[in-house]
Amino acid sequence: MSLEWEQVIVHSVDPVALGQWWATALGWVVVYSSDDEFEIRPEPDRLPGLDFVRLDEAKKSKSRLHLDFRPEDQDAEVARLVAHGAQRVDIGQGEQASWVVLADPEGNEFCILSQRRQ
Repeated sequence: MSLEWEQVIVHSVDPVALGQWWATALGWVVVYSSDDEFEIRPEPDRLPGLDFVRLDEAKKSKSRLHLDFRPEDQDAEVARLVAHGAQRVDIGQGEQASWVVLADPEGNEFCILSQRRQ
């Protein structure tokens, strides 16, 4: 048996707005859009993607699954994403953590890790 990772589903009150936010943040392309679903990928035929699907209830607590990103320059990437509308959040990571926890416009947490050691 073999499995191919197709996408991560993100429930969203406004899938088009949130999906477009992530498409811009990641520099990904839109491969499908409707009022209830918005799918993006790194390239049209490259997997996995992110698929934002309407769920008419707001996020209620800390996400049980989140994305981690490893940038070339953590400070620059955090600043860029905050300027794009992300917010810094405290989920108990403490001040000594080597990663920065941010949240997208609907409150979904994600981490910007430190630069990879050379």
